[in-house]
Amino acid sequence: MGFVPLRAAGRVIRLKSSRCFDNAMSTLVRSCVQLTKPSVMTLVVTSGVTALVLEGTLLASPLKFAAFLAGLFLTGGCANSLNQYLERDIDSRMSRTCGCRPLPLRALTASQALTFSIIVGLVGVLLLALVFNWLTALLALAVIMFYGFVYTLWLKPTTSQNIVIGGIAGAMAPVGAWAAATGSTALMPWLLFLIILVWTPPHFWALAVHFKDDYRRAGLPMLPVARGDRAALNGIFYYTVALFAVSLLPLAVNFGWIYLAASLILGVIFVEKAYKARRHNQPHLAWGIFRYSILYLFFLFLALIMDKFI
Repeated sequence: MGFVPLRAAGRVIRLKSSRCFDNAMSTLVRSCVQLTKPSVMTLVVTSGVTALVLEGTLLASPLKFAAFLAGLFLTGGCANSLNQYLERDIDSRMSRTCGCRPLPLRALTASQALTFSIIVGLVGVLLLALVFNWLTALLALAVIMFYGFVYTLWLKPTTSQNIVIGGIAGAMAPVGAWAAATGSTALMPWLLFLIILVWTPPHFWALAVHFKDDYRRAGLPMLPVARGDRAALNGIFYYTVALFAVSLLPLAVNFGWIYLAASLILGVIFVEKAYKARRHNQPHLAWGIFRYSILYLFFLFLALIMDKFI
């Protein structure tokens, strides 16, 4: 019968304790990152990058360029974290969120999530204020407050048009980027804002149609829950047509052949998908519309960037 010397046993215990600590820290960091909704923030950061590239000033200052994106991610991540903190009970009742978000999974406590949200929000706002200007910082703070409280606590649980108004929060990144670079705003960032604002309802309603039972179970009056799939598919189609028209407006300010081709091709495909789902009243097509909407916005903004450099 063998035994482990005391000194060796101590080393084993310390090694196991170190591994447990590392695993705990890894889980904590991963859970905090998940609070920021990194997939959502990818599109937000893309829209901010697009505005910075079109404006052009910060292209000569890579550190400031990166600093703005860091501030944008931190403040946007704060809004998303606050949203998850406030909706933790709702998320626990929805199949879409209960198995992947850190609070329903109990990977974080509510107090940890709130503390993280406050810290990254303060750091992000101060970063934007000190490196750039208070206009940029105040815009970011307004987004946090609007998304965290006006949308999450008021609009979302009370009206089926919640995302039509709530989309303002997700659309502000280009305006904030322009303010960071220039200290003011201009027509172009507001056109990008308008594109995102009109894009948001068909994007989100398609998701809501696919997860309609989830939202009904959570007691949230999303459009397909409050008025049915037909109303949601009609809304998706009408907003997609409006998006097609709005997407052409930047050509009047900054014409580019790549963007012209992209807006026409991407827009026609989007309208065709929405029309098909509406005409045949096929809610099962909503998931495809949702997934395409993400690619649509990414490649539309990428086309604007490409026109700047080609």
